[in-house]
Amino acid sequence: MEITTEMIKELREATKAGVLDCRKALQSSGGDYQKAVDFLREKGMATAAKRADREALNGMVELYSHGNGRVGVMVEVNCETDFVARSEAFRKFTHEIALQVAAAAPKYLKEEDIPAEVLEHETEIAKARAREEGKPKAMLEKISQGRLEKFKDEVVLVRQAYIRDDKLAVGKLLLEQIAATGENIIIRRFVRWELGEISE
Repeated sequence: MEITTEMIKELREATKAGVLDCRKALQSSGGDYQKAVDFLREKGMATAAKRADREALNGMVELYSHGNGRVGVMVEVNCETDFVARSEAFRKFTHEIALQVAAAAPKYLKEEDIPAEVLEHETEIAKARAREEGKPKAMLEKISQGRLEKFKDEVVLVRQAYIRDDKLAVGKLLLEQIAATGENIIIRRFVRWELGEISE
């Protein structure tokens, strides 16, 4: 199929990718617009992964209050330059992360942050539940691992489903932001308070 200038222009306007990248994406997808968009997004994700080791010391702290002051959130998101930190897109992304924390109440930022004893405890609960349900003994380990992964999806911020699009994980949303800005972006930390909550 012939790749026309019009096709490249349309793809470029939608994705903000370069002309050559758009041409290559359309050629590799046989002119299929949606496949070309996916190709460019994946390329952006790969580029984002390469930026992960770059230092990110600029950024912002977002404060968010929800439900007439019933929930309060503070999030720190870092980027490489002050230029990106002041951009509307970066500020919007940081606000979205604060909304995510307020709505989905994650307990941990990354999977590695979950203490070993919490993982062991959750594994035991999953096995006990599987036994109670009468699952075969040989399947207990596999079932408990599946339930442990589901637990991680609920309590780890970067693994949670994004509140505005449940097909998109927060970690992937972060990679899209990195690809869009061309800078390393890090969700550094967050804290969430809820009225009447007892600290552990």
